[in-house]
Amino acid sequence: MPTASRTHLVIIPSYNPGPGVVATVRAARAQWTPVWVVVDGSSDGSAAALQALAAQDDGLQVIVLPENRGKGAAVLAGITQAAAAGFTHALTMDSDGQHPADLIPAFMAASQADPGAMVLGKPVFGPEAPALRVNGRKVSNGWANLETLWMGIGDSLYGFRVYPIAPLIRIMQKNRFMRRFDFDPEAVVRLCWAGIRPRNLDAPVRYLSAAEGGVSHFKYLRDNTLLTWMHTRLFIGFLLRVPWLVWRRATH
Repeated sequence: MPTASRTHLVIIPSYNPGPGVVATVRAARAQWTPVWVVVDGSSDGSAAALQALAAQDDGLQVIVLPENRGKGAAVLAGITQAAAAGFTHALTMDSDGQHPADLIPAFMAASQADPGAMVLGKPVFGPEAPALRVNGRKVSNGWANLETLWMGIGDSLYGFRVYPIAPLIRIMQKNRFMRRFDFDPEAVVRLCWAGIRPRNLDAPVRYLSAAEGGVSHFKYLRDNTLLTWMHTRLFIGFLLRVPWLVWRRATH
């Protein structure tokens, strides 16, 4: 197993991911130490399977939340404990096998070389990717880049990324939103507002079929309504920050 990092860890929020989560976690552990899984109130038995895995692996820690609170809340729980343990950066990845565990070392190396930045995965889609999802994210990406005056967000929705922990905690503690599906895009916009520069690295994304064990909790109407409300809030925040954003672009 890889040598344990004292600064960077992997955090995997997980909610009813199905049996494939064990393979996902093992793949992450083959690339990095430590890996923490935050079980977000799962009811599919995956918590017990992960705890059994952790009992045999000192590099794996499992945090079990008593109820489902949403991806953002699960990440916040993980990074809060990580900060208390002295970690400075966290790579987040999904528990469903869509994200490329083999790229963890490259993303961590990019973060270690530029610790003041956030390292964002820019998805490279295969032919199996639903066209509605691929094309629909262009709208959110367009809004995110407008809301940050084009600071360079390659993709606002892809959750395979490395965050500096301290500024992310500060932002989330001041904000009652960012707790569910809105976490990834709102986090990247607000971190840009806080002066955290994005770095983009290509990363393939897999959409697994049901036969392959794929599990999706995306609800088209519910989650797009959430994103619309989120971008409405962010656009208002953007308008209030325009003078400062323009000044920063002109002086940096």
